[in-house]
Amino acid sequence: MPEEYGVVITGPAEADIAGIVDYIALDDVVIAKRILKRLKAKIDSLAAFPGKGHYPPELLAFNIKDYREVTEKPWRIIYKISAAEVHILAVIDSRRNVQEVLIEKLLDGQNFS
Repeated sequence: MPEEYGVVITGPAEADIAGIVDYIALDDVVIAKRILKRLKAKIDSLAAFPGKGHYPPELLAFNIKDYREVTEKPWRIIYKISAAEVHILAVIDSRRNVQEVLIEKLLDGQNFS
């Protein structure tokens, strides 16, 4: 059995999740709760298998291999593995310009260091 990693959801990632859920809840609270549950399940799955994600292509294009991502369509969950922890850094809607969002977060220093 693989060793379990601790999963830490950073403040910016929590804000991303809250924004997604709040926006969907404007139309349907039940669906918003369902989506929150799906996102949390995907994030929690990283405790057992943190290496299952792939490198975000927008960062890989610049040879940046410090970050990985998994998807819970249409959202991309960006994370970094360090020691025995997985740090969730962002949850981004893949229908947005993801490269622009990542660059913005990098420039703002939102735990992408």
